[in-house]
Amino acid sequence: MNKVNISACLFIVSAITLAMLSSATSKKQSIQDRWKSPAWADTLKSPFHEEPLTLAQGEELFTLYCATCHGDAGYGDGAAGGALGEKPANFHDTLVTRQSDGALYWKLSNGKGNMPPFKDVFTEEQRWQLVAYLRHLGKTQ
Repeated sequence: MNKVNISACLFIVSAITLAMLSSATSKKQSIQDRWKSPAWADTLKSPFHEEPLTLAQGEELFTLYCATCHGDAGYGDGAAGGALGEKPANFHDTLVTRQSDGALYWKLSNGKGNMPPFKDVFTEEQRWQLVAYLRHLGKTQ
């Protein structure tokens, strides 16, 4: 192999490597940044007292409306979710657990892409019950 061919091969390998690194970085970045709630959503707090029934009611809503996409245990591995193209949120992932309750409430209310908005489906109290249950899921293994 002559110097020109070696140089061409090195150039191609370098270009492919750079493209792969760039793609991996932008993919990771887009996963982290793909759905941000507005900053003011972090100030939202539940006006409802968390009572013993809160988690049970949140679990019932989750089982009926969310588990098909997000999975029974909230790992984003539900049967319907896998068919959507973009994997649903994993409620155990730090990208979710680090979000404020208000951000989760806002996302649940407004939806995005395959995630439907639930503000017209659930009452305000039901959405906060779901947030409480999502927090519970995020603490379990």
